[in-house]
Amino acid sequence: MTAAAIGATTGGTGGSGRARRGLATAVGAHGQLLCTLLTGALLCFATFFAQGGWNPLNPAPMTALEIMLTLGSGVVVAGALALAPAERRVSGLWPLGLLLAFTALTAISVVWSVQPDESWQDAGRMIACSALFAAALVLASSAPGGWSALLGAVVLAAVAVCGYALATKVFPDSLDARDVYARLRAPYDYWNAIGLTAAMGAIACLWLGARRSGHALLSALAYPAMGLLLLTLLLAYSRGSLAALAIGGALWLCVVPLRLRGTALLIGGGLGAALVVAWDFSRPALNSDNVALAQRVDAGHQLGVLTVAMLAGLTLAGILVGFLTARRPPSRAARRRAGAVLLSLPVIAAIAFAGLLAHSHRGLFGSVSHGVSALTDPNAPVPKNTPGRLAAIGSVRARYWNEALEIFADHKALGAGAASYGTARQRYRTATLDVRHAHGFLVQTLSDLGLVGLALALALLAAWLAAAARATRPLDGRLARGAARGVRSAYTPERVGLLTLLCLVVTFGVHSLVDWTWYVPGDACVALLCAGWLAGRGPLAATAPGAAGMRDAAAEGPALAQTVVLPPPHESAEQARGAGRRGPRLPSARELGSTRVAAIAAVLVAALLGAWTQWQPLRSFEASNTALALLPRDPHGALASAQSAVSRDPLSTQALLTLATVQRSLGESAAARATLQRAVRLQPSNPQTWVALGEYDLAANDPQAAVGELRAAVFLNPQTVAPEAVIATNPGLLAVRNEYLLALRETAPSGGTAVPLKSANGVPRRAAAAAPQAALPARAGAAARSRSPRAAP
Repeated sequence: MTAAAIGATTGGTGGSGRARRGLATAVGAHGQLLCTLLTGALLCFATFFAQGGWNPLNPAPMTALEIMLTLGSGVVVAGALALAPAERRVSGLWPLGLLLAFTALTAISVVWSVQPDESWQDAGRMIACSALFAAALVLASSAPGGWSALLGAVVLAAVAVCGYALATKVFPDSLDARDVYARLRAPYDYWNAIGLTAAMGAIACLWLGARRSGHALLSALAYPAMGLLLLTLLLAYSRGSLAALAIGGALWLCVVPLRLRGTALLIGGGLGAALVVAWDFSRPALNSDNVALAQRVDAGHQLGVLTVAMLAGLTLAGILVGFLTARRPPSRAARRRAGAVLLSLPVIAAIAFAGLLAHSHRGLFGSVSHGVSALTDPNAPVPKNTPGRLAAIGSVRARYWNEALEIFADHKALGAGAASYGTARQRYRTATLDVRHAHGFLVQTLSDLGLVGLALALALLAAWLAAAARATRPLDGRLARGAARGVRSAYTPERVGLLTLLCLVVTFGVHSLVDWTWYVPGDACVALLCAGWLAGRGPLAATAPGAAGMRDAAAEGPALAQTVVLPPPHESAEQARGAGRRGPRLPSARELGSTRVAAIAAVLVAALLGAWTQWQPLRSFEASNTALALLPRDPHGALASAQSAVSRDPLSTQALLTLATVQRSLGESAAARATLQRAVRLQPSNPQTWVALGEYDLAANDPQAAVGELRAAVFLNPQTVAPEAVIATNPGLLAVRNEYLLALRETAPSGGTAVPLKSANGVPRRAAAAAPQAALPARAGAAARSRSPRAAP
């Protein structure tokens, strides 16, 4: 959509009128279709290529996607600056500036971060997000008629992704034989991410099925698409996605005057999905984990047959609804009666739900109190991966949020550093489960970037809401300046589409409050494109009472008809048609002027620097792997690769640990220890660096030094000395515990009785004497009383 839309829409200073008229003639229905397919393909590529986002074991896909987004968006922005008319004003600069400021804070946080290499990688992600937002912003300003292509691409991509997710359950032997979970999670490998994709796609489907303009067959196809998306959401067992869809859908019904059409679509798609879901939930082979593959294959094929039948039935229903409403539209009285019934349904449901709670054994207020307690209790039991979790309230998120708030309490101003939650939380956690995100944007922002980061995020939200409100007018049916003169803000096709984009972004934002899906590229790219488009669109043109004919023509024709500009008086119609056939003309450097040329150059240079910044951690990772691969056969080549890894990413502890391993294998003991000490100085709040140094000193027969270093690791990660039954399922913690006890034994007074201790691989080892073992819990308790990850052990 990007290059084609910009190239066809705007021209230089000297030929802007001709270029813009070229859009009206050169970009019609076929152009819209091409833009839709291209944008949908790009969204699908981001989803399937990067999947769940950053993977520490294989960062190449996510890094490659970040680089492509940064460079591609830089070209789009530069092209818009080159082709846009000099007098055109770009909207949304405040949200873009604040997003860039938030990105800059993320990058600067490497200075104080407890995990600076993770902060650098997160800065690369934010650079890509800012670039994509900027590209969408300039596209909305340069080619405002592309809104329908964007919405159509969202529907197309959501259906494709959710269709693949369902296919993994229908054909598990061919697509995902190793997946032992009942919940849908492909292609992200995370169930809540696919649930959010379905929720955002459902919001876009409301526009597709309820709009008055557009092809009738496409509107009818919104019914099977809605059923497919709702089925995917429910089979992912994603409560957060379901709540986000409920809020986004309710907002759409409130601000878009197509409520009956939208409700019919929701009811039809929901009933079709509910029938298939009810059957699925009744089959243990489909709703239980760790089921034999043969049973899953048989049940999956049956699920596929039911899904196809549901899609066929909903397609017929969509065609029938479209035919009946087109032939005999409901009267105004019928619409009012139907609206009253629909408004009464939520009230009746709320009263019935309250009655059920009142007659429960806890009573109404007791049930509410119990629900709040289950939602906020960090020690609440985690719901199982069964259909029953859709009705459960408790969640492990309360534990993550509590840990994030404890980190914030010790780092109020600037936080512990971008993307450092996974490392910093080890000091505060009360369970051995490893997670990298706090499952909530607000609490993780407080943890990572403190009050400064939260203030920037809230300012960005306020600026974006103001820009989006100027484009959509969600709560105002009249333009404030023209109300006295009878000028109305009509619900044109574009305004309905922009309101749908607003509801889609709200759905994503609500879900981000309870999950970490803003790190998932397939979901984040959709939200960034929609948010950037709303920020850059600017105010819609007012419609005077005498312009009803123009308004009706815009409703019946393609959405791009709204961008037609009349030719200047000095040009004839023949000249305008000739310019449209020739298309837009690239302006020369002289026509652009020195200021615009400098801005274009700055954008391209910034994109190149951003891509280079994103590439360096990957180059370091690859050099580290190369060094380890070369070590058995070419130690000196391995040393050169390890040194290259450190120079490419001087913040990476992985590169330093690899260099120390190579140096130790070459007999350079002093250099290896110096490298490990450098890693400790670089990340003193990371227990991994202390463990590596302590293990080295223990192997080098320096138990006295090893005790202090491993004690620092225990201080930073108290779960290391948890009872053996607690850490038995975590080989890393068990190994550190054994090394610590072994170091204590070596430094203990003679005469103690050695006791056996299981190692991480199950081989019996001799470990600490009775006296040091008894003293270990006291040391751990003393460490736990200090709450600062920066404090010296």
